[in-house]
Amino acid sequence: MNEIRARAAQFTRDWQDEPGDERQQAQSFVRDLLGVYGITQTRAAFYEKRVKRSSTGSRGYIDALIPGLALIEMKSAGKDLVAAEQQALDYIDDLPDPDVPRWVITSDFRRFRLLDLHAESEGVQEFALTQMRDRADVLAFLAGYGERTFGSKAQESASIKAAKLMASLYEALEGSGYDDHEASVFLVRTLFALYADDAGVWDRDLFLEFLETRTATDGSDLGPQLSLLYQVMGREPSRRQSNLDELISRFPYVNGGVFEESVSIPSFDAGMRDRLIAAAMFNWSAISPAIFGSLFQAVKDKTARRELGEHYTTETNIMKVIGPMFLDELRQRFTDGYHDTAKLKKLRADMGLMRFLDPACGCGNFLVVGYRQMRALDLEVLLRIQELSGETARTMFFTEEHLAVRLSSFHGIELEEWPAQIAATALHLVEHQANQAMELALGSAPDPLPLDKIKSIVVGNALRVDWAAVLQPTEHLYIMGNPPFLGHATRSTEQAQELRDVWRRDDIGRLDYVTGWYAKALELLGRPGYRGEFAFVSTNSIAQGEPVPALFGPVFAAGWRVKFAHRTFAWTSEAPGAAAVHCSVIGFDRPSRKRARLFDYSGNLKGEPVEIPVVDQLNGYLVDGPIVLIDQRRSPLASALPPMVFGNMARDDGNLLIEPADYAEVMADPIAAKYVRPFVGARQLIHNEPRWCLWLVDLDPSDIARSPILRGRLDAVRQFRAASKAESTRQMADTPHLFGQRSQPDTPYVCVPRHVSETRKFFPTALFTPDVICGDANFKADDPDGLAFAVISSSAFITWQRTIGGRLESRLRFSSTLTWNTFPLPALTDTQRAAIIAGGQAVLDARALRPERSLADHYNPLAMSPELLRAHRELDTAVDKALGLRGIATEADRLRALFASYAKLTTVDELAMPKKRPRKATAASAAS
Repeated sequence: MNEIRARAAQFTRDWQDEPGDERQQAQSFVRDLLGVYGITQTRAAFYEKRVKRSSTGSRGYIDALIPGLALIEMKSAGKDLVAAEQQALDYIDDLPDPDVPRWVITSDFRRFRLLDLHAESEGVQEFALTQMRDRADVLAFLAGYGERTFGSKAQESASIKAAKLMASLYEALEGSGYDDHEASVFLVRTLFALYADDAGVWDRDLFLEFLETRTATDGSDLGPQLSLLYQVMGREPSRRQSNLDELISRFPYVNGGVFEESVSIPSFDAGMRDRLIAAAMFNWSAISPAIFGSLFQAVKDKTARRELGEHYTTETNIMKVIGPMFLDELRQRFTDGYHDTAKLKKLRADMGLMRFLDPACGCGNFLVVGYRQMRALDLEVLLRIQELSGETARTMFFTEEHLAVRLSSFHGIELEEWPAQIAATALHLVEHQANQAMELALGSAPDPLPLDKIKSIVVGNALRVDWAAVLQPTEHLYIMGNPPFLGHATRSTEQAQELRDVWRRDDIGRLDYVTGWYAKALELLGRPGYRGEFAFVSTNSIAQGEPVPALFGPVFAAGWRVKFAHRTFAWTSEAPGAAAVHCSVIGFDRPSRKRARLFDYSGNLKGEPVEIPVVDQLNGYLVDGPIVLIDQRRSPLASALPPMVFGNMARDDGNLLIEPADYAEVMADPIAAKYVRPFVGARQLIHNEPRWCLWLVDLDPSDIARSPILRGRLDAVRQFRAASKAESTRQMADTPHLFGQRSQPDTPYVCVPRHVSETRKFFPTALFTPDVICGDANFKADDPDGLAFAVISSSAFITWQRTIGGRLESRLRFSSTLTWNTFPLPALTDTQRAAIIAGGQAVLDARALRPERSLADHYNPLAMSPELLRAHRELDTAVDKALGLRGIATEADRLRALFASYAKLTTVDELAMPKKRPRKATAASAAS
């Protein structure tokens, strides 16, 4: 910027005494103005571009247009700049979308008026020619500088468009048969050149000028010319040939490993050259390295290329990690020390000690956003220190050594070479953006070139690499990232072995592959010389169900606590047919007095979180409550509750089941008809759809010969079972009239679906008589008095289910061993038991008022009847009282009570019926 200010001062001297005639001097003025910002070639801007005015329909000329960036409209000295601006806006309506600028500059040779079309409020600034030197930063966007709203829709759109341009280039290279690795190297170099062309790294559009003027239109010499150019950019000026082409010699020495490797020369044609020039026409300074990096990683995959822009790690999701992990605390320290120079200097010093590791860094987006946010905060601190010291002039001088936040503090491990290359390149780009912001604000920043080679991105398997070999011991380490999600059913044999190795145990159960990164973080931070914190984006299953004790047991035993957590939220993709991934973010640190933080999305999994105050601590279920780990049980913890088992499994290829279309035919057979029973599968239970079965436990063998229906269906069952590969099923062929597995009770029973929608306020269940056959898609339990039905219908139970139980996608998954057998219902008095049963009966009575409704209808969260809601409140009151709660209980109240009850029931014998208190002695009894 100092060089730009010097040129701005000369520009003022050259033009301050000129008459300012629009017709005679406009083009010269504009060319000199652009020259101040390094735009020295006519091809960087279009002059006298003919367009149509939208207001009048007449033709006119734009004085200068830099497509996608700025429009300049000149008027003679003393003319109205507001009217000139309106004229320019008229012209914009006639421009194609790619050419529409963000900025409109109007001038009368004496004054400048600048309009930002992207500003939410009035984005207008004015200044005089004589102020040009001091206000040079206002037009610094012409040199590639400028404020960026990171994560904005505009930047997101630009990044997607840029990635599609790179995908087009890769497709052309791939189609030509160019080596894949060398194509990767070429794309990374081209990306840097395209970005540098627009971002002030060298003269604007120098690379575009090279493409247009130093390569043949048929593309035949594009490969050799690019190879020469990239070779020159990787060589110091003192080692370059003296007879180089003048334009090529204007490119600076880049280094940084970007142009280091020797690769073969690619072959191009006219179409490929056109694609590259089209890419060079794009404004690459508008991209976000974090967003673009994610998209750039996908350009080599055909399927991913078709869906570019529809799935990537958003900066919003990245901030869910780095915000509560370290950035929010640093910003609070900035606020607290805002008026204290010593505190601000201490803040900068502490920031300089921090080290960061993303051990699943991919294209580096966590590192990029983390670095950018740290540099932005450091700049705010520097500016405030400058204000407090009374310095108003931009006199501060910076080299790499003066920076508190450096690229060398950011480390990554990535499995594949291609994303690792992108990560290193993206870090170079974001460093340049940070240096631009510093230079714009302070007048000085480290030189952008040559680049330092990034050695902190290691290519390797993070679960096999020694993390201590990636970075030196530090007591200020922050391990973060988004490791791969692979459940126990989808991980490979090799990945399962990796989990066994890092956890150092043979039984890894249902642990997700992502938990391997937790084990490695624990191992590194347990070594001498390493201290810090760790936080990962993970599948939400790690804080649900069976995996919780397996993961959080070792974490808590090693002396860690949950510092912050984002409960389940949807990591969505707009790609056709792509399912949303449901994630959690969990961060750990050593116990401290600082309160843990909890973010909840129960209102909308795709929306913004609500921060919930944490009173005590967060346990492995991301609940504010006691640190307890719920293991599966073979029998109910509460003696009042009956065992819950699967329903009856037919294993019949559908021959013992009767669909509605076959019902009339079966009932027309009087022998078969007497064995027909209602059958309840999952859909029958929830949606009240009719279905029946042949229940033949009391079959008279002679009936088979007398019934064509029985004979045909039982023969089909026998053949199906006999052909099975499973020995147990083949044995069942001897009894084709019986369900393969039977558990039908002879008393009324509660029927429970395996899965229900997470939107239900209550767990939908039903009571049936023994003549209704329960299928194995449901669970069931003997329930002659309705207690089990009442308990499972309560808010307390569905709260326990949501917290402790596993999920199928986001749906609640009932488990007899994990959620039912562990439900910590205290020992009940006769009065408490009767009240709970009465509450359950009230629910049944309320449902009976609308017999036409299915359970799905009754428990539609948007349409529950007032009577049913009142009945559930009555039931909740009874169950909550048994848990020791009074008044209106919240979900948080119930969870605290449930975890406390579980801890109590599993540590002391609390299952016996409470003893009756001895009656106080009366005067009469004392006398006797």
